Amino acid sequence: MDITELSQQLKKASPAPIYLVLGTQQALQQQALDLFLTLIPESERVMNVGRYDMETTPVAMALDDAMSAPFFGKRRLVVINKPYFLTGEKKRGKIDHDLDSFKRYLAQPEMTTTLVILAPYEKLDGRKGIVKTLKRAAVTISAAPLNEQQARQQVVGRLMGAGFQIDQAAVDELVRRTNADYGLMIANLAKLKLLAYQDKHITQAQVAALVPQSLDENVFDLVTAVLRHDQVRALDLYRQLLAGQQQPLRINAVLVGQFRLLIQLKVLSRRGLSQGNLAKQLNVHPYRVKLGLQTARRFSLLALENAYLGLIRIERALKTTQRDPALLFQLFMLQYAHQAKVAN
Repeated sequence: MDITELSQQLKKASPAPIYLVLGTQQALQQQALDLFLTLIPESERVMNVGRYDMETTPVAMALDDAMSAPFFGKRRLVVINKPYFLTGEKKRGKIDHDLDSFKRYLAQPEMTTTLVILAPYEKLDGRKGIVKTLKRAAVTISAAPLNEQQARQQVVGRLMGAGFQIDQAAVDELVRRTNADYGLMIANLAKLKLLAYQDKHITQAQVAALVPQSLDENVFDLVTAVLRHDQVRALDLYRQLLAGQQQPLRINAVLVGQFRLLIQLKVLSRRGLSQGNLAKQLNVHPYRVKLGLQTARRFSLLALENAYLGLIRIERALKTTQRDPALLFQLFMLQYAHQAKVAN
C-alpha cells in the first residue's frame, strides 16, 4: 500500500491495529505519520499519542502504552520509530528489547490502539522470526524512494488536494531543480503555495524564482558546456559558482563525480543494462541516470575520460598550489579543446 491508498483507507474505514511504514524516503515517512495523527483529535493528542525511539527506549515501554485504554477518547496512537532490531544492523550498547512481548502483542493487539512502526530502512531482515510475525500482522505502507514519474504524480496530487493548479512546465522545472528528489520537491511546496495563494495557480516562472538549483544541477549545466567546448559559457558558469560562495575544491569534486558517473553509464549501458538496473547498481537516483544517459550517448568515451583526467589534475593543483581557481579551469578548457582537435 502506498501513501495515497493509506489516505483513502483511513477516510473510508476504521484503521487497522498495526501498521508498518517501511522505506528510506523521509518525506513519505512524515506524510504517513501526519495521516495517522489525524486519527486522534488535536485536543486529545497530549494524552493519547505516544512516540518511542527504539534507539533510546525499550520496546516494552511502547507496548505498555499500546495496551493502555484511551484517556477520555476513542483511540490511542502509539508510534515506534527506528526499530533497528528488525534489521541486520548491530548497535553498540543497544537497549534491551523484550521481543517475546512484542511478538505476543502482534498476535493479540489492543483494538482501541493503532500501533505504527516507522522503519526508515530499505528492508528488514526477513530471516528473523519477529519480522515474519510483524509482516503477517501489520498493514505495510511503502516509503521507498519514488521514481521521477511517481514523484510528479504525488506532487500534483498534493497540490490538487489543497486546491492548487500547477502548469506542466512548472512541474518540469521543479523536477529539474531538485533532481526529482521527492523530499526536496515537497520541501519547496510551502513557498510555492504561499506565492500563489491568491489565484491558486503555480507557474514555471514562480518555480524558477523560488526554488534554488542544487550544486549538482548547476554543475550539470557546466558539464554540458565543457563537453561542447563552449569556453565562454563554461568559464562564466564556473565564475558564477565561485561568486555564489562555492568552494573551488567542492565544485571540482562534484565535476569529477559527474564525469565519473558519465563514464560508468557509457561503459555499463554498452553491456545492455537498463536504466533501472543502472540506478540500482550505481546507487544513483534514477533521474540522474536518465539525464546522464542522455549526455553520455552524445559524446565519446575518450572525450569523457579526457575531461575526467583533466579535472583530476585541477584537483591536484588546487591542493598543492595557490594558483587562481578560475585560471586553472580556463587552462583546463584550453587543453581539453586541444585534445579534441588532436583526436579528430
